[in-house]
Formats: sequence, C-alpha cells, structure tokens
Amino acid sequence: MTHGPLAAVCRSAGWQVTELDLSGVLDKGAFMARCIRDLDLPEWFGRNWDALADVLGDPDWGPASPGRLVVVTGWRPYARSRPEEWETAQEVLESASGYYEQFDAALSVVLSLGGSDQLPPDQPG
Repeated sequence: MTHGPLAAVCRSAGWQVTELDLSGVLDKGAFMARCIRDLDLPEWFGRNWDALADVLGDPDWGPASPGRLVVVTGWRPYARSRPEEWETAQEVLESASGYYEQFDAALSVVLSLGGSDQLPPDQPG
C-alpha cells in the first residue's frame, strides 16, 4: 500500500489511492501484467497500449468522485531498459488522466522519485 503525505492527504479527501509498483518490470509484457495486478484490470484486456488506454478510459474502471491517485513506484529500471516503451506508457497514463477531466472525478498519476524507487512506510516519496 502506498504511504506518504500525498497519499494520506488524498485518502483524507476521499480519494482512492493505488500503487503501481513496477519493481522488477523490464519489458512491456511485465508492465501489462503489473497493470492487471496493481490497477485491478480485467484479465481479458488485450495487453497492448491501445487496450490499456481503452480500459483506463472506461468509466467502469475509472475513479469515483472525487478521484483516484495512482502512484507509480519502481519505474526507473523499466524506463532505462525500454525508453520507447516507457514513453508510450507515460503517454497512455497521461491520456487517461486527462480523459476524466470531463467528469465529476479526477485521475492523477504521479511518479515516485524516491531513491530506491519505492515508498517506504510513512516516508515522503
């Protein structure tokens, strides 16, 4: 579970907080599997960038009001090993967060810049 001041503030405001832990992820297949696990995506989704964009933009998955915070941790090794894939992943996440601006809910995605790429309990990320 994601810890830290931002997560605590969001939770106190009624937001859902989710950690997308990319520790050990070094390719697209592992990224998609981690999205299924951590973002509670349906097993049937197509495991490609378009399918990920579609499912993240689906109101059935999307944030309830007031919103959902997704904290991405452990992302640096993936970004270094597959920079083009990582750029696409960021574009998909950014697009999904922008989609919910039209609704009475928000989706915010933040990258944890913690030294170990993980948020230790009760430490800022």
